[in-house]
Amino acid sequence: MILGLTIVLILVLFLPFTVKKVEHNLEAFLFIMGLAAAAISQVLNGELFLKALEDPIHITLAVLLAGLIFRWCQNPIEKGILGLSNMMPFRLFLALVTIVLGLISSVITAIIAAIVLVVIVSVIRLDRKSEVRLVVLACFSIGLGAALTPIGEPLSTIAISKLNEDFFYLFRLIGVDVIIAVVIFGILSAVLINPKKGKEGLTASLEKESYKEIIIRTVKIYLFVMGLTLLGAGFEPFIETYLLGLSHLVLYWINMISAILDNATLAAAEISPRMDEPTIRAILLGLMISGGMLIPGNIPNIISAGKLNITSKEWARFGVPLGLITMVAYFIVILIFG
Repeated sequence: MILGLTIVLILVLFLPFTVKKVEHNLEAFLFIMGLAAAAISQVLNGELFLKALEDPIHITLAVLLAGLIFRWCQNPIEKGILGLSNMMPFRLFLALVTIVLGLISSVITAIIAAIVLVVIVSVIRLDRKSEVRLVVLACFSIGLGAALTPIGEPLSTIAISKLNEDFFYLFRLIGVDVIIAVVIFGILSAVLINPKKGKEGLTASLEKESYKEIIIRTVKIYLFVMGLTLLGAGFEPFIETYLLGLSHLVLYWINMISAILDNATLAAAEISPRMDEPTIRAILLGLMISGGMLIPGNIPNIISAGKLNITSKEWARFGVPLGLITMVAYFIVILIFG
């Protein structure tokens, strides 16, 4: 059994990063891997399949509704963004963009928050270096903030499902950590970003999404979370064998691998209801922080970089040092406060 799960884990970790066809069809791939892991662990039954059908419902509906509302209101939103940017000091505006998107991403979902970020960047038109920095900082903020509710992003959906906890569990567990980080990223946006508008910004012109695009994205999210539910259930024996005995401090640093792999996938493979809260907190913080370091680490990064033509090198040049500093800072926090 463990050998089979190890093979599945290796495939899940490396194929999306090395095979383009898998990367472009990640949802279907993870669904198949989830079925394989559940079958190998002999937990693939009617009850698990029903749970896999139910788990994605809330985040899928949130993505669908938010996508539709944003499509209908995109023009007034763009005008409002431009008006706000002209009404207040520009550095304050940049800080508020990062903070507000981070906090509301747990309600409107990380996906919609990333699309709003793209619209903001396309409207205010900064020089390229400043725009890249704003996108990276805001995506760190969104990736953290979205985890506060199970409708914010797949990572939080899977965590709540695996732990069998209530809607506000993650807010109680990591809410203070996340809110402080979001505010700090907002302050950094005001300090590190050049407020002068330039002519060489990102080539961004976000067209209004079609209903077809919205529906396709919704179906993909549903399949993605369904696959993660199956994957998480299948990996329970692996977790019990290799992870339950590890220190939460070790798990925190191990999760830097989230920089190159989607953090929701890793959450499905790592989190267990048998873990204590300090361990779960360390796992989540490690996944969420390192998930912002490189483009593949989180859904908002992928969406923003794709729509704004940000290269992996551009992202890493700012995202990796920022992520490492944040990882060290929160490691100290975990050491002191547990």
